[in-house]
Amino acid sequence: MNHFRISDFTDDSKPREKLLNFGAGALSDAELLAILLGSGTKEMNVLELANFILKEYGGLAGLRKISKEKLFEIGGIGPAKAASILATIELGRRFSKAVNKNGERPRLRCAEDIYEYIHYQMEHLDHEELHVISLDTKNYVIGEEMVYRGTINSSNIRVAEIFKRPMLLNAASFVMVHNHPSGDPTPSAADIVTTRNVITAGKTLDLPLLDHLIIGAGTYASIKSYLD
Repeated sequence: MNHFRISDFTDDSKPREKLLNFGAGALSDAELLAILLGSGTKEMNVLELANFILKEYGGLAGLRKISKEKLFEIGGIGPAKAASILATIELGRRFSKAVNKNGERPRLRCAEDIYEYIHYQMEHLDHEELHVISLDTKNYVIGEEMVYRGTINSSNIRVAEIFKRPMLLNAASFVMVHNHPSGDPTPSAADIVTTRNVITAGKTLDLPLLDHLIIGAGTYASIKSYLD
């Protein structure tokens, strides 16, 4: 089997040079990952190593939820390469929540806004999480907190815990978001019961629930739309 080194490639086909000459959008997932890795191993050049990692762990979707321990199991991945990959994944999560070009915080006015704000963080989790996002009078985000981790159902959720952070922040309204690791965002009966309970409590406290979103695999469902 012929083993090609990156130095054997033409300049236009080397990932770093290709990025600088044609822009990041011209690169494949493997080429972008190869730039992060920097070098390969004795057995594989950096592009082959990048392709191997993506194939082994289910592409970018799988890589987004990979652990440090799993990275260390890959031959040729030491602390430096693992740190580069994990840092890039975290930057992607933070970019998805960054302020806009005018320096404003994210504004969540509808289900699509909520999904765009948080899906990168939640859609590939292998466990359920419930997040509460506090909003001001114009629906700008003023805080976010993970309230529950594990099975999300009406029996283990205390409504008081849902309202705790929004009330401390003097929020005008708030959003609930949780994920379904199965990838199917269809609300369960327990999801609907929980949402109804929170809406009722919100009316009493004058702190309305804007929406409760379920994040699936590349998609979402608004529980409030099931209640209308």
